Amino acid sequence: MYLEQLSVINFKNYTEAELLFSDGVNVFTGNNGAGKTNILDAVHYLSLCKSYFNPIDSQQIKQGADFFMISGLFKKDDKQDTVACAVKRNQKKQFKRNKKEYQRLADHIGKYPLVMISPYDISIIIEGSEERRKFVDNVISQTDNRYLDELITYNKVLSSRNALLKRIAETGRYDPALLEVMDEQLVTSGNKIFAKRKAFMEDFTQIFNAHYRFLSDDAEQVDLVYDSQLLTAGFSELLKKSVEKDRVLERTTMGIHKDDLHFTIQGMAMKKFGSQGQQKSFLIALKLAQNSYLYKQTGFKPLLLLDDIFDKLDDLRITKLMQMVSNHDFGQVFITDTSAKRATDVFKKIKVDFKLFKVNGGKIDA
Repeated sequence: MYLEQLSVINFKNYTEAELLFSDGVNVFTGNNGAGKTNILDAVHYLSLCKSYFNPIDSQQIKQGADFFMISGLFKKDDKQDTVACAVKRNQKKQFKRNKKEYQRLADHIGKYPLVMISPYDISIIIEGSEERRKFVDNVISQTDNRYLDELITYNKVLSSRNALLKRIAETGRYDPALLEVMDEQLVTSGNKIFAKRKAFMEDFTQIFNAHYRFLSDDAEQVDLVYDSQLLTAGFSELLKKSVEKDRVLERTTMGIHKDDLHFTIQGMAMKKFGSQGQQKSFLIALKLAQNSYLYKQTGFKPLLLLDDIFDKLDDLRITKLMQMVSNHDFGQVFITDTSAKRATDVFKKIKVDFKLFKVNGGKIDA
């Protein structure tokens, strides 16, 4: 599977652009602010129905315009699919596949798997557990849209339970029967999500370890561990034991919304003791493992988007990374870099063909 053609109108800093891609490596070079990353974000829209960087669709519209449109031609085996996204100010986003509009955007997720690596991803390592849960949920959702539905259900029930706990605190009226009904609903969804996450991490961790060893040339020992309250006791039991604490704090303190991933290097926390290069290598290995997992689950090689990937990596890790993503286990690759010479030298060194695009102020020359 690969993206053969991309067209954008009034998207971010582009008035209009139309690009034809190689089914292998595509490199976008230019100064910071030229619009390289915006092309990657347009590709992200076509796969996952949203921007990678900003959840507000209307803010992607070029200044002074009333709408934006992105369309792309995907080739998958012997089939061609046209995917289009259009956003008008103050109107609902339209998303179509082969001219047929989706009723639910969730039905599109996973049809064209994609992995993106960006400098913003460092939040997965240095920020709170929510970022790491989002990472896990994003990977699983691209292989199982029922998982996404279950997440939506769980979060709705969780919100309702928290609202009930606040009302109990405000009014002093405690209705254990109503809380028990909500607990049952939370447990039903929570157990399904936990089972999916646990099975996913058992498979994913092995893939991650292999990628990190290759990328770092086995230079350091790292670990990736899944942590969940449900690993120690049943969800229903946890909720019953925590009910008094929940009433005092006015929120649900037990559940899969507290899950986390622990990242370590040489037995110490990666976010505190890992260098910038080691943190970036860890992050890249996570995303490459995501790529391999999606390929294994879907049978299609995901699109791989690498934004500003060479920064803070030494020459050895850059070469190893490009060797890895250029082999037969990976599909179409999109890369941004400020230096055309650096990108050219890397791919000449490993003898890999690539297509070069030069970006300047919303204009692109191939």
